[in-house]
Amino acid sequence: MGAMTSKVVKEHGQAGLDLIRRRMDEGWNPPIAKLIGFRLTRAGKGTATVEMEAGPQHANPMGTLHGGVICDIADAAMGIAYVTTLEAGESFTTMELKVNFLRPVWTGPLFARAKLIKKGRTTGLVACRVLDGKGRLAAFATGTCVTIAAGPGTGLARVRRESARQ
Repeated sequence: MGAMTSKVVKEHGQAGLDLIRRRMDEGWNPPIAKLIGFRLTRAGKGTATVEMEAGPQHANPMGTLHGGVICDIADAAMGIAYVTTLEAGESFTTMELKVNFLRPVWTGPLFARAKLIKKGRTTGLVACRVLDGKGRLAAFATGTCVTIAAGPGTGLARVRRESARQ
């Protein structure tokens, strides 16, 4: 979110986990996921996994994977993990994101595995381990999410309406 982490995650009275699982069953893929090339592969209560295949198109000027790509997949996984804990009519946004880059990545599979650490009434702390194809820790991220009231025409509901117009 950040990539996918935004706005309305509830529509038609569905709570977060039910909505995400339904979207996964439908093959839902938000625009940022299409642009970068990641996909949500697992979602559970307070957990999520996002996967991607890093390629030369994701390189920074030094030839390694651009750090922003790692930020995007970590933020997406953390956002989905947070979404799965929300009630119908709630949304959220990421209010803080921190990433430690622990080893260089050039190409290959990446797995962003997020887990909710602590959720209060209005904010939550989420952590994400980004692993390379050999299972080595490439990055570690934390994020703080804030729960907000869902607004009309945003988030998942908006993606669907915009798709219908095309």
